[in-house]
Amino acid sequence: MATGTINVSVENIFPLIKKFLYSDHEIFLRELISNATDATLKLKHLTAIGEAKGVEYGNPHIEVKIDKDNGTLHIKDQGIGMTKDEVEKYINQVAFSGAEEFLEKYKDSAKDSGIIGHFGLGFYSAFMVAEKVEIITKSYKGGTAAHWTCEGSTEFTLEDAEKETRGTEIILHISEDEKEFLEEGRISELLTKYNKFMPIPIKFGTKTETLPKPEGLTEEEEKDYKAETKEVDNIINNPNPAWTKAPTELEEEDYKGFYRELYPMQFEEPLFNIHLNVDYPFNLTGILYFPRLGQDMNIQKDRIQLYQNQVFVTDNVEGIVPEFLTMLRGVIDSPDIPLNVSRSYLQADGAVKKISAYITRKVADKLKSLFNENREDFESKWNDIKIVIEYGMLSEDKFFDKAKSFTLYPTVNDTYFTLEELKEKIKDNQTDKDDKLVVLYASDKDAQHSYIQAAKDKGYQVLLLDSPIVPHLIQKLETSEENISFVRVDGDHIDNLIKKDEEQISKLSDEEKEKVKEAFETVVPKETYTVQLEAMDSTASPLIITQPEFMRRMKDMQKTGGGGMFGMGNMPDMYNLVVNTNHELIAEILETKTKKKQERLISQSLDLARLSQGLLKGEALTNFIKRSFEMIK
Repeated sequence: MATGTINVSVENIFPLIKKFLYSDHEIFLRELISNATDATLKLKHLTAIGEAKGVEYGNPHIEVKIDKDNGTLHIKDQGIGMTKDEVEKYINQVAFSGAEEFLEKYKDSAKDSGIIGHFGLGFYSAFMVAEKVEIITKSYKGGTAAHWTCEGSTEFTLEDAEKETRGTEIILHISEDEKEFLEEGRISELLTKYNKFMPIPIKFGTKTETLPKPEGLTEEEEKDYKAETKEVDNIINNPNPAWTKAPTELEEEDYKGFYRELYPMQFEEPLFNIHLNVDYPFNLTGILYFPRLGQDMNIQKDRIQLYQNQVFVTDNVEGIVPEFLTMLRGVIDSPDIPLNVSRSYLQADGAVKKISAYITRKVADKLKSLFNENREDFESKWNDIKIVIEYGMLSEDKFFDKAKSFTLYPTVNDTYFTLEELKEKIKDNQTDKDDKLVVLYASDKDAQHSYIQAAKDKGYQVLLLDSPIVPHLIQKLETSEENISFVRVDGDHIDNLIKKDEEQISKLSDEEKEKVKEAFETVVPKETYTVQLEAMDSTASPLIITQPEFMRRMKDMQKTGGGGMFGMGNMPDMYNLVVNTNHELIAEILETKTKKKQERLISQSLDLARLSQGLLKGEALTNFIKRSFEMIK
C-alpha cells in the first residue's frame, strides 16, 4: 500500500471547499455523474476508433446507490477506468494545479458558483458532503485495480484492489450534518433536476413494472387473469431527448411529447416550437416553445433550461437568451457555456453574445416563416404571442427591423394588418391637414365604445392595441417612421384627432359661449377637468371627456416602467371636458333661467359623461343615481 500527500501547498483546501461552495453543495452529485458520463463516453470514442482493442463497449450504465446502514452513497460507472498511475496523476495532482490561485481569488468571497468549473475541482466537490471518499477503479486496459482513500485532508492512501470489471466506483461516506443525501427522495430529486437527460442511462434502484396481458386468452382465463409484475432497473433519465436529434427525425407529436416531458404539470399545449441547431461559430442545440402568454408581463421567466452536453446547468438563462425571449419555454444546450455560469462571465464572454444574437435571429426567422406559410393561423395565435414580439421590438433593434414584416396590428373589427398594409389602407382617409398619417387605436373596446363608434362613423380604421407595453411601442414606432402618429380614440373629440381643412361653425355666439363656459366651470371640479368648448356635429355627444394623449401615454408608460418622465406617473388624473356647442342640450342649459336647475342639468350631464368613461364611482355614483330618480318623478 502506498501513502502520500496530495500535491497542494495549502493545508486548508478542504475546509475552503466546504465553506465557499456550501450554498451549492447539492451539485456534488451532478459533478460526479458528469465525470462518470465523461468516462463512459471516452470509452465509447476509443472503441469506435479502434484504440480500445479487445474491449466491447456494450450497453453501459451509471448506477447510483444508497447504503443507509453504512452511511454511504455510491456512484458507479462502466467507463474507461484508471490505473494506479492515472489516479496519482488525475486525482492527486491535476485537480489542485490551481489551488494557490484559487485561494488568492476566493479568500474574501463567501459564495461563487464558478469555483469548480474554473479550477477542476469537480471530483473534490464530494468533500462538501462527505467526511471520507473512496475510489475503486480499474482501467479498460486491464491490470490491477486501484483503491484511493482520503478523509478530507491533504493525505491519501493508494493501494491495489480487487475489482473484476472495468470502470470506477466513488464511495462517499456522508458527513453527520449531510444525512439528507442518504434519503432516497432527496437523491431522486437531484437526479431528476440535474441528470434527467444525461446521455448515459442512470440506474437508481428498481421499480415494479406490469407485464403485458398475454394474447388469445379464453373467456374463462380472462376472468381469472391477474396482472403479473416484475422488478426492473429504475432508469431515471432519457438519454436521447428530442433536442439531440435532427429536426428531420421528429414529428409534431414528438415535439409536443417532449414539452410534456419537460413540464409534466403544464396541461396546455404549446403554440409552436423553434428547433435550434448550429455548429459554427459555436455549438448550440435546443428547442424553444411559445406557450400561450396572453397579456401577462409577469409570467414566470425561469422556464428555459440550460444544459451543457445534456447536463443541467440552470433555469436562469438571462444573459444567454435575450430578455424578451425569457418568457418562452424549452431547452438550450451548448458546450461553449461552462457548467458553472456566473453573471460576470456571461457579460464578458464573446461566445455568449453570439449565441444570444443567433437565438434572436432564429426566432425572428421562424415567426416570419409561420406568417408566410399560414397567415390565417398566425393571426389566430397573435393575442397569445404578441407580448413577446412587442417586447422584442422594444428591446432589440435587430429584432425590431426583422419583426416589421410579420408584426400584426389588429382592428376593433378583428381584421389584421401589417404596418405597411395599414398605412396603405388609411392613407386617403386618415391623413390630416399637415400631411401626417394618424393611426387611431383603442385599448379597451367596451370602455371606449362611444369613441370607437364616432371614429367608425367617419369611416376611420381603429386598431385594438391592448397589451401593457403599447405606450412604449408606439413611441418607438413614431420615432422610426416618418409622418405618422398614434392617437387613442378617447384623446379628443374625433374632429380634433384628425384635423381636416373643413371647420365646424358654432351655433353659439362668442358671448353665449362665454356664458356656457362660465356656467360649467361653476359646477365642474377645476382640479380634475378643463372645460373646452368645441363646435361639433349636432348629433355628436353633448359632453365628451378626453385625456391628453401625451399625459395619458406617459402615465401608462410608467406603469410598465421607464415612462414616468417629469413625474407624470405620480400626477393626479386630469381630463378635458369637451362641450359640444352645437348640441341642443347645451342650448337648453344656456336658456335655463334658474341657476339651481342649470347646475342640476350640468351635474347630470357631467355624470353621464363620466359614467360612459367608467369614471363615476363611490359617493358620486350614489348621488347620480339619487338625482336621476328625482328627475324622473
